[in-house]
Amino acid sequence: MAKEYRPTVSSRFAARILTRLLRGGRGPGFMRLLTVVGRRSGRLYTTPVVPVVSVQGRWLVSPYGEVSWVRNARAAGTVTLSRGEQIESLAVNELDATQAAPVLRAYLAMKPAGRFIRAYFDITPESTEEEIREEAPRHPVLELTRGAGDT
Repeated sequence: MAKEYRPTVSSRFAARILTRLLRGGRGPGFMRLLTVVGRRSGRLYTTPVVPVVSVQGRWLVSPYGEVSWVRNARAAGTVTLSRGEQIESLAVNELDATQAAPVLRAYLAMKPAGRFIRAYFDITPESTEEEIREEAPRHPVLELTRGAGDT
């Protein structure tokens, strides 16, 4: 049974450190800062994320399920990804379970990021397509596309 995500003092501290590093263009090269407008408050919220990138496109996977950034991105329809001075605004489109399956497989296979989130999944990169499709609703996958006006 997969772990349920509960933010801890140490996870919040780590997110703050990563945010500072990424704002300065440092930190793990595979990470970006996701900024999204709050669906109720209208405030900007920022969190470190690990996009899945391939020749087919780019996606965001929520390893922790229906968290705030997912609900905010759905409502806004756009997000901003940044690292240092590289900033881009992107449209988001949520994938259904069949579309999400190959992205989830790729996400779980990513190194080193994959090893930190595997405990939140009941699947592995070696799981069958059917098993991954069954797990997909627990981990929203958002496709990122240009068209929201790059900055």
